[in-house]
Amino acid sequence: MGASSTEAVSPRQVSLGPVYAALLVQVLINTGTYLAGKRAMEELPPVTVVLWRFLLSATVFCLLLAFTPGPKLPPRSEWRRVLMLGLLAGPINQMLFFYGLSHSTAAHAALLYALTPLGVYLVSLARGHELPSLRATLGILTALGGVVVLLLGRGLASARGTLMGDLLILAAVIAWVVYTTEGKPFAAAHGPVRSTAWSMVAAALLLVPVTPFALAPSRTFSASIPALGSIAYLAILTSVVAYLIWYYALSRVPASRVAVFSNLQPATTAIAAWLLLGESLHWGLALGGVLVIFGVRLTQSAPIAPVRQQAVELVEASLSHGAHAGRSGRPSP
Repeated sequence: MGASSTEAVSPRQVSLGPVYAALLVQVLINTGTYLAGKRAMEELPPVTVVLWRFLLSATVFCLLLAFTPGPKLPPRSEWRRVLMLGLLAGPINQMLFFYGLSHSTAAHAALLYALTPLGVYLVSLARGHELPSLRATLGILTALGGVVVLLLGRGLASARGTLMGDLLILAAVIAWVVYTTEGKPFAAAHGPVRSTAWSMVAAALLLVPVTPFALAPSRTFSASIPALGSIAYLAILTSVVAYLIWYYALSRVPASRVAVFSNLQPATTAIAAWLLLGESLHWGLALGGVLVIFGVRLTQSAPIAPVRQQAVELVEASLSHGAHAGRSGRPSP
């Protein structure tokens, strides 16, 4: 993953053990996310699952904000950014993800999301936060080759049924990349709890217009216990705990180190889907997974180029302003 502007700030000397332990927990949570999403959509439409997920998680975040010292609402100057992050996290990312997941497999979804570090690296290149390197370029090409193998590993005829689902998930990955790159400096300025809470509440508010058509309370409450438990899993563990861990880690260590842990998800999800959902471990998944993981890891191991001093000064000014306003606290999730 490329170095973003926030990584140019001199990091405090802190023990990384708790951070990496938290990231391992996030990997396990995200492994269950794909399985829970598949299970919930066996009985409910994707839009209904997404809507309940964000309504429940927004309620939890409102409670967190109520007991978190500092401002409860974002400053007016940040409202546009909060709405943009909420749009990316909710209506765009999750709608694309769940509709894609309903036509694909949990293992494919996890593998495609392993491209997130690559996406963030490319955005960093586009913004001039890092200079390109041969190792990173080779990693990008290798990972993209792995995606092609993943999509077509079973042949065009047999892949046609999941191709549209995989493409929707790829679009969701792009939205998540933008959400991550735009949200990182936001979290640095306001802390992981407030930045995540504000964006998740905004996502829920943006989904309110579809509530009368998609909430389906009678159908939802008549669903089985496993389906309701899957929605609760998505709302509490994925949307609250995992999201908080993500920004908690990004606020303490370079993004490239955080991204290494996301590479564990394809393997853990494929194994879990094989054990719990009966999904096959076909050769295309195995070969594509190896290529994607190797390519992403190769990209992350590329030397980090210096960030322009102007970007450093902008970040330091943002952090200084946040501390002066009493908004720089970063409580642990």
